[in-house]
Amino acid sequence: MPSADGAESSLGELVGEIGSDLSRLVRDEIDLAKAEIKQESAKAGKAFGMLGGAGYAGHLVVLMGSLTAMFGLAHVMDLAWAALVVTAVWAVTGGVLYTTGRARLRAVHVKPEQTVQTLKEDAQWARHPTS
Repeated sequence: MPSADGAESSLGELVGEIGSDLSRLVRDEIDLAKAEIKQESAKAGKAFGMLGGAGYAGHLVVLMGSLTAMFGLAHVMDLAWAALVVTAVWAVTGGVLYTTGRARLRAVHVKPEQTVQTLKEDAQWARHPTS
């Protein structure tokens, strides 16, 4: 191949160019993987934050609301039965919060899909270069 000055490039120069191209390719792929993982981690962090907030709010509601409901129901039925009814209501609420949080966590992808795809394309190109 002719170089910039018109002379043919040596084998060493060609190998050096290939090495630098491969190095740049690997750096670009690593940067892409980092960006994808950062994006998915942010989604996971938000989901965990929602689960934590739901847990804290649920705890406060259970404490204050349970006492209020229990003593309110005590006017209609025995205090022990009233406590059992209130506990069952909060168990259902907790189940709904858990199911929703788990569904959001399943939507998080830890595998960097774009990076995997570009690596497959790079491997394909390396096996069958078009130029």
